[in-house]
Amino acid sequence: MMRRNIAAALAISVMLCLTGCQGIIPFVDETVATTETPADTEEELQPGPPREDWETIAAFPENIGKTQIEEEKDGVKLIVATDIHYLASELTDKGTGFIHSMEYGDGKVTNYIWEITDAFVAEVLDERPDGVILSGDLSYNGEKASHLELAEKLGRIKDAGIPVLVIPGNHDINNNSAARIEEDQRFPAEKTSPEDFRSIYRAFGYEDAISRDPNSLSYIYQINDYTRILMLDTCQYDDRALVGGMIDTDTYEWIDRELEKAFEEGINVLPVAHHNLLEESRIYSEDCTIEHNEELLERLEGWGNIPLFLSGHLHVQHFSNSDDVSGDGVWEIVTSSLAVPPCQYGVLFFGDDRSFHYHTQILNMEMWTKVEGKTDPNLVNFSQYQTPFLKRVFYNQANSWLDRRKDVLTQDQIVQMSNFYATAKCYYYWGRAVEIAEEMKSSQIFQLWQEYGYPSLETEYLEYILEEATMDYNSLRSEE
Repeated sequence: MMRRNIAAALAISVMLCLTGCQGIIPFVDETVATTETPADTEEELQPGPPREDWETIAAFPENIGKTQIEEEKDGVKLIVATDIHYLASELTDKGTGFIHSMEYGDGKVTNYIWEITDAFVAEVLDERPDGVILSGDLSYNGEKASHLELAEKLGRIKDAGIPVLVIPGNHDINNNSAARIEEDQRFPAEKTSPEDFRSIYRAFGYEDAISRDPNSLSYIYQINDYTRILMLDTCQYDDRALVGGMIDTDTYEWIDRELEKAFEEGINVLPVAHHNLLEESRIYSEDCTIEHNEELLERLEGWGNIPLFLSGHLHVQHFSNSDDVSGDGVWEIVTSSLAVPPCQYGVLFFGDDRSFHYHTQILNMEMWTKVEGKTDPNLVNFSQYQTPFLKRVFYNQANSWLDRRKDVLTQDQIVQMSNFYATAKCYYYWGRAVEIAEEMKSSQIFQLWQEYGYPSLETEYLEYILEEATMDYNSLRSEE
């Protein structure tokens, strides 16, 4: 019976882990049989650093990513969050199958997404920003009940006089994976149509928009006298939800008119989309970057009043500039998923002079738990719970591949390599891989990956993480 339950849970997890632009990743049980190294390779497969070097990840430094925002400057303070992947509480029994799908998923702490969302709302009310931007993947898999429940929670922010602006992500509309999870089974749940989405979130940008695209769920919101926020719907959901993003011709014509109008009126434009403007990830560029992104980029660079583009989708904290030589192009900041540890969001000061300061802010779950009187030990000690959780998920991903190489790797090497991969991927997701990149590159465990990890996406991913780790991506400042 236990084996049947685990098998069913794994089947659920495979179907549920279609997130961001990473597609479906198959997972297997992390327990693998011990295999001795063949004699002819024994000499070159020397043990790397002691295993505990990669088993333990240091705690997050206090105030990581924070920069001092110059409050005396004119502009707006915005909170930017993305990829909440909220799941209505009525759609799961929170049983063993659901929990197992989290452990073998993609890193989202969906088993605590209700508390994470409530804590986020509380922090927004405490921060009192001029607006909140949510750049898509609001729901787990586009369940109508999830959107309705999330909108009710966001209503607390709106009622406090703080504008909330939303756009859909690839998970949110016409998603055939919308489901209710009970025990080890999935049952279809009501999906969300484009009309449903606009109706459910009408108070979160749509009814107060100064312009709405008739061909998509894109709109423009005037945040102050000097800046308009261009909320771009880049998702494809005519028949069913697709992972990749694009903008059709009719929407481009609307964008052209609005950008020209803003330029003529001397108004700054801050574009926001779910999908990425630039190729932020070499591994997942096909479904992460907006298709034919050069068309949108040409427009944004051409007007001269658009210094910054905000997106999500990748679940990774990152940023880059469209002119990687001079840095004088459009900056894109990709904020990591609020649902993935360390469960952080962005704080952006956007100046009337087009200067901007951005830093990440880690959700203070312990403080919220104390205020609310929660007693769940994982919530009480959330900072100690979340990192091992994420590392286990990434460990399982690596282990599922390395288990196939038992003909050339020992059990001990598989464990070390899995821990190594999990550590690297955690730091990459956090935008902090620069802290460990050089040490990892010189590690003998990395040499094992290079020699015995091919052909696999995991090896390509690991090499990419260490290659592009040149800076911390939790803070960015630009002066106009």
